[in-house]
Amino acid sequence: MDKSISWYIQKQVERTISNLEKHNISGFFVADEKELIQKLQEFVFDNSTVAVADSMTLFEAGVIDFLRNGKYDFWDKHKEGITKEEKKEIYRKSFSADTFMCSTNALTEEGELYNIDGNGSRVAAMIYGPDQVIIVTGINKIVKNLEEAEKRVRHYAAPLDAKRLNKNTPCVTLGYCIDCKSVERICNDFVVIKRQFTKGRIKVIIVGKHLGY
Repeated sequence: MDKSISWYIQKQVERTISNLEKHNISGFFVADEKELIQKLQEFVFDNSTVAVADSMTLFEAGVIDFLRNGKYDFWDKHKEGITKEEKKEIYRKSFSADTFMCSTNALTEEGELYNIDGNGSRVAAMIYGPDQVIIVTGINKIVKNLEEAEKRVRHYAAPLDAKRLNKNTPCVTLGYCIDCKSVERICNDFVVIKRQFTKGRIKVIIVGKHLGY
């Protein structure tokens, strides 16, 4: 990576982590997937219960394989052959997990987490329930403020996710959000986490790579 770009990203990450800490949210930076797994091993203990959200980032970064091959009681909602009822039960159990892992749609330099959900299962667990929430995000999801966060999610991340899920929504045809009323709309719950009541419950690990949408 160009040295000037690397310097710019470093400063951006430093500002973001500093502001996360001011909001009782722990922030960490790792260079790559290897360092990410090492960091996760510090936070997730053997035999503890772990649940995850839908996340391309977790798959791309090797987190799902890490959990499947580790000594954890992993409630794997992505396992092959899982039924709709089994997945629904995992959604409900996730609130009592020792650790819940997910990504975020956007992370502001001001230390805020911005997310849009379809059924709310991810954002609900981020807000309340699990003892520990670990959010893994690439540097591509850092934005200046909430205005940029909403723009990023509505006009980039959400259309891509709708396309991935083969949804019949206008954004899949157009490539951008028109705030549709489609029955297959996945943008239903708009949630901003500005601060955490319990210090360190939410941990944000920023990976020095582009990951997910």
